[in-house]
Amino acid sequence: MPVSDKVRGFMEQGGWIRRMFETGIQLKAQYGEDKVFDLSLGNPVVEPPEEFRRELLRLAQNPIPGMHRYMPNNGYPETRQAVAEGLKGETGLPFDGSHIVMTCGAAAALNVTLKTILNPGDEVLILAPYFVEYIYYIDNHGGTAVIVPTGPDFQLDLEAIETAVTGRTRAIIINSPNNPSGAVYPAESLQSLGELLLAKQAEHGSEIFIISDEPYRRIIYDGLVYPQVFPHYANTIVVNSHAKDLALPGERIGYIAVNPAYADGEELVDGLTFCNRSLGFVNAPALMQHVIRALTGVSVDVTDYQRKRDYMYARLSDLGYSVTKPQGAFYLFPKAPDDDDVAFVQVLQEWNVLAVPGTGFGSPGYFRLSYCMEDRVLEGAMDGLAQAARRYGLHL
Repeated sequence: MPVSDKVRGFMEQGGWIRRMFETGIQLKAQYGEDKVFDLSLGNPVVEPPEEFRRELLRLAQNPIPGMHRYMPNNGYPETRQAVAEGLKGETGLPFDGSHIVMTCGAAAALNVTLKTILNPGDEVLILAPYFVEYIYYIDNHGGTAVIVPTGPDFQLDLEAIETAVTGRTRAIIINSPNNPSGAVYPAESLQSLGELLLAKQAEHGSEIFIISDEPYRRIIYDGLVYPQVFPHYANTIVVNSHAKDLALPGERIGYIAVNPAYADGEELVDGLTFCNRSLGFVNAPALMQHVIRALTGVSVDVTDYQRKRDYMYARLSDLGYSVTKPQGAFYLFPKAPDDDDVAFVQVLQEWNVLAVPGTGFGSPGYFRLSYCMEDRVLEGAMDGLAQAARRYGLHL
């Protein structure tokens, strides 16, 4: 058999998002694209900001000699410095280019980070609901994923985290704004988390990292200011991507940022740079590095996402679904009417509505809807969601 037992098991357990994508292709072929309402993928339909187009055109018309050649494995010094200046302005901390490694998006950044810090059998805490690929990334590098529940409204449950930390704990991955719940962890919770991990390090004589996965950092609503993790814990590594804030998911451009307060930062960055190369990424895409260094303060307009969120949240609430209002990202994570999320998602397909079961995010009993779609898709999905609400006897 061509596929290992472990990979086969992972393929059977996970991959819900991709399965729904493939189901969508089948339904569209059968009924027509305009009759299928696919809310399963976090693939933004908005176009990149105009500043991106201008900078890309400028580089195409005025190419820099050697702009497509290899550069240092951690990225162009000018690009790393531009990213550092942005972080310095946002956090007030003394970032410079030596704290940055450019990567092929956040997925590569996470794999590079885990490869660098994990010894075989080290434990990495992940908070449910979580992006399912975390499980596979941790396994890629010999680690063990330890799933920890969140509390009300998907916020940090510090007691659960404290119980989960052992002498083998090497890191905790946090994702705020969260995919799939849209929860944002406030500064007070991050401060408490940092204090907890410091105490646990002292108790176990260990070193524990916070890995903060932040691709939705700039997609945040209701006037919230993004709570930075860096000021609250020295052993913080941030991984980021421009897939969402610049609507560039296919360009695979992101970075790793190491807290300037971390005492062994130089050795850590050297390790990250080595693993960026040895994992086969080699370096982040050259053209995108040239483009994004002029765009460090630029983002898509979140007001349209907030409008879509408000529409979806209000309609779902009116239909009787129980759903926490997202503070960021572009997903809703309602409860399934009968707690069987897989069966409910299959019921929605009777009306050509595609959602992802919460089981795929480590949270059975919920389902995820993405609203980074055209309005017609969101509006068209409401009939099926209403029909399902009636079938399950939700309050209308």
